This record gives sequence, structure tokens and C-alpha cells, in this order.
Amino acid sequence: MRVIGLDVGAKTIGVAVSDALGWTAQGLETIRRKRVRDDLERIRELVQTYAAELLVLGLPRNMNGSYGPQAAAVQEFGRLLAAELSIAVAYWDERLTTVAAQKTLLAGDISRAKRRQVVDKLAAVLILQNYLDSQTNNAEK
Repeated sequence: MRVIGLDVGAKTIGVAVSDALGWTAQGLETIRRKRVRDDLERIRELVQTYAAELLVLGLPRNMNGSYGPQAAAVQEFGRLLAAELSIAVAYWDERLTTVAAQKTLLAGDISRAKRRQVVDKLAAVLILQNYLDSQTNNAEK
């Protein structure tokens, strides 16, 4: 089963997709947000292209575990995706994924301009890979 991971921000949406077996996540693209309708249409195209059965959205939480306004916005976007695309939506705690993505890119000596272009996509990969790993670990128990 293929799964698409999304790192939903106010200006961009990082996108990752799993392999057909649902073991590994690969970065796809960063969607520059314009209108919600355009965002939904692009995600619809990706769901159809990859025959995805699930969307995993990174859910931003504060360090104390509470939810802020951005979490509410992500959940609302998730409800809209589920309704418009008729697809299951799951959420994954995304705390520190952007920080981890930045550190990975810095360690790879990637230029600041290039980092800006790929950080959201890499954050989506981390969100999706963590979700996939948790599913594998739960299945092994």
C-alpha cells in the first residue's frame, strides 16, 4: 500500500511517497501554496498517480505536547482532503522534523538557497518514514 506524507505549512507543502510495500519514504516535491483549491487538485493528482490509499499529515505540536493554531489548520486541511479526495488521513507528530531536516542538509554542506528549496520535502520524508517505521514496529509485536 502506498502512502503519501505531507508537511503542511502556510506557504508550502512538502510531499513524500512510500514505496509500494510501505517500507521507505522518498521525497517528491514542494508545493508552493496559492489557493486551497489548487493545493487539493495537486494532491489529488499525486494520489491518483501513485495510487495512494492513505495521506499522513505532520501534526505540529508544541514541545509540551499541546496543540497550537497551526495544528488546528493542519487538521482542518486534513478533513478537507479526506472529504474531497475520499481518502483516509492520519496524523503524525512532526515535532523537530524541520530541525532534523535542516541539520541533515547542513551536514551535507547544501547551500542555503538549495536548503530552502528542499527542506519541506525532506521534512515530509521524515514524517512519512517515522510513520511507516511505527507501523512496521506495531505489526512485529
